[in-house]
Amino acid sequence: MNATIERTLATLEEAGNMRAIPAPGSGAAVDLSSNDYLGIASSTLLQERFLGILDPGEFVMSASASRLLARRQSAFSSLETTLANAYGRPALLFNSGYHANTGLISALASTGMHIIADKLVHASIIDGIKLSGLSFDRFRHNDLSHLDRLAAKAVADGKQPLIIAESVYSMDGDSADIEGLAQVRRRYPGALLYVDEAHAVGVCGEAGLGMCKSLSSDVDIIVGTFGKALASAGAFAIMDDTLRSFMVNKARSLIFSTALPPISAAWSEFVLYHVMGMDSERAHLHKLAEALAAELATVGASSAPSHIQPLVVGDPRRAVAISRSLAAEGFDVLPIRTPTVPPGTDRLRFSLSAALTITDIHNLGTALRKTLPQ
Repeated sequence: MNATIERTLATLEEAGNMRAIPAPGSGAAVDLSSNDYLGIASSTLLQERFLGILDPGEFVMSASASRLLARRQSAFSSLETTLANAYGRPALLFNSGYHANTGLISALASTGMHIIADKLVHASIIDGIKLSGLSFDRFRHNDLSHLDRLAAKAVADGKQPLIIAESVYSMDGDSADIEGLAQVRRRYPGALLYVDEAHAVGVCGEAGLGMCKSLSSDVDIIVGTFGKALASAGAFAIMDDTLRSFMVNKARSLIFSTALPPISAAWSEFVLYHVMGMDSERAHLHKLAEALAAELATVGASSAPSHIQPLVVGDPRRAVAISRSLAAEGFDVLPIRTPTVPPGTDRLRFSLSAALTITDIHNLGTALRKTLPQ
């Protein structure tokens, strides 16, 4: 074995940051780690209805080629049409949120733009920035004044800003000021605004279409995923015809990846149709978020009532220990450690689902107070 690999593993173990793929669970625990925000993945109801109406000829398990070469396109085209009708602009499918962000951002390499990204954007966005080779800055999290100063400097240097942010941040659960981002974008002709809505689609905004839908003319690229609230697989980007055509020709993650199974696209379209009508589930999720924020406050944590809320403990070993204690109480809350979050911000990340009850949240609070006596 290579000595560097062995030293790396030893260092991770010593720091409490060694990871392993979790063993299959019994299903008895209350799941607070997945991104099944609307409870669709944990229910068989929609799955049974989907299978009941599925034409056997549509039950295609592999595209067998990249999107540009695949013989079967009807499921993909139908889903993109449904998305385009919902958002009012063309859509383009990707195999995952990671494929979307790395492909879309790196494709913009030839534009010569200057990227200005929020400090807390997802790793897939950071990788896309690196692959693009474009110059870039990071603005302080949700600090629009800092963003504006960096955008002004980019313009003074002769470059157009590409502003990148998320609408809901995956580790803290807080939200961006989309209108504020749009205002900065409007101040600089030629600027583009790119917003990742992975953790907002299905949960936020009118019909669950995210926080950017109402400002879509000011958000040049909206990225959403199917693998979280929509309980499927893959991702999509919403943009105008010109950008879509550009991405079809330049996004390497689209061009060089075998497309999703057509059956996945058909399922995503079926779920999307139902999700747009799930206002009662979204209202229940908000009530759960309020209840969780109140319970976390009893153990000294301050959190906005979001469907994602952290309990920052600051030490990887302590995060693991608390996770194990909660598991013993029937709650599956996996620890989040470096490099997913910066050193010293190791945490438990509570991810809510509309399948939970208020009683579940109160019981979690009891378990937390038992584990973290105040």
